[in-house]
Amino acid sequence: MTASNAFAGEEPEYLDDDRRATTPHCPAQVDPLAGLRTPDDPPWDVYLTGTVFLDIIFTGLGSAPVRGTESWARGMGSSPGGIANMATALARLGLKTSLAAAFGDDHYGEYCWDALAQGEGIDLSPSRTVRGWHSPVTVSMAYEGERTMVSHGHEPPADTLFRQQNAPGHPARARAAVASLTPGKRNPWIAKAAAEGTRIFGDVGWDDTGAWDLAGLADLEHCEAFLPNAAEAMRYTRSDCPRAAAHALAEYVPLAVVTLGADGAYAVDGRTGESAEVPAIAVEALDPTGAGDVFVAGFVTGTLADWPLADRLAFAGLTAALSVQEFGGSLSAPGWSEIGAWWRKVQSVEGQDPAALRRYAFLEGLVPGEEQVRPWPLRRAVPTIGFGRAG
Repeated sequence: MTASNAFAGEEPEYLDDDRRATTPHCPAQVDPLAGLRTPDDPPWDVYLTGTVFLDIIFTGLGSAPVRGTESWARGMGSSPGGIANMATALARLGLKTSLAAAFGDDHYGEYCWDALAQGEGIDLSPSRTVRGWHSPVTVSMAYEGERTMVSHGHEPPADTLFRQQNAPGHPARARAAVASLTPGKRNPWIAKAAAEGTRIFGDVGWDDTGAWDLAGLADLEHCEAFLPNAAEAMRYTRSDCPRAAAHALAEYVPLAVVTLGADGAYAVDGRTGESAEVPAIAVEALDPTGAGDVFVAGFVTGTLADWPLADRLAFAGLTAALSVQEFGGSLSAPGWSEIGAWWRKVQSVEGQDPAALRRYAFLEGLVPGEEQVRPWPLRRAVPTIGFGRAG
């Protein structure tokens, strides 16, 4: 059956996957929720649903490609992308993560499934492999501190996931869920999850309609936190200042977090009136793909762990900063070993601002010691997939 037949309304054909029960993954070295766990907890810390892409990233471009010419990149990496960015970042920070997504039955889909389930320990029991549906692909070109992307893909068959017990229509029980809010559309699973006690963290993309109407974000009413970037926040609130926009958003949602790019992030807790701002960490960025997803994952981690608001912002910014120094949106996400190595390094450098060091002092009781050796290294993006198949 071809993908076009599936879209025409025929029954999608699912493949039985025994991959989820094979190779063990490398567990996170820190459980940030260890002191809060009880026998009555939900089985998952975070539930996600969305589209998994195969990302192909080109780096080291001196400038944007010029029409009619060929550009050569100095670096290239391939990794799972899309919702996989967030899922991987959460899992590497020690959160039990469940993902509902459709996977193609091509080599790209197989690679993405294996990287997430076997490499990262992400629960894919609500996910399905669909015969005849090809994996969505994004090509990302990083240059001048930003990136340009070209994507191709088709929607999976409409009932690929919704017929499953733990899929978007029936979300898995979890402490939290990260939801991408769509202007003018409700996602029924969000209300259902919120009604069952799941804490919803809302993300949003660019509003192609140009309306920028908060009333159009119908699922915002179910969110505990809303995390737009500065441009999005100012457009939704008709503000000319991202900090003013955060305060305006706190009238609609308990916690508003606005990312400020190179200036860091600003947050307002509408329940207590508390606000916090943390500057960004200056790093040389190799590939910014997925940094926003890593920021959200860091903030969710700190929130579920009941850290102070400023600590959550600092941790989210740190994880995002570490991620842009590696190839690939999902496989660039840092784990606790990388966070610990950064913390030890900055303390060893003479002339550090004492106030800046105090900002991250909360890491001292969290990061693994230098003597703790990872069983095997984190997976990173590779130039092409399928190495080792020959012979």
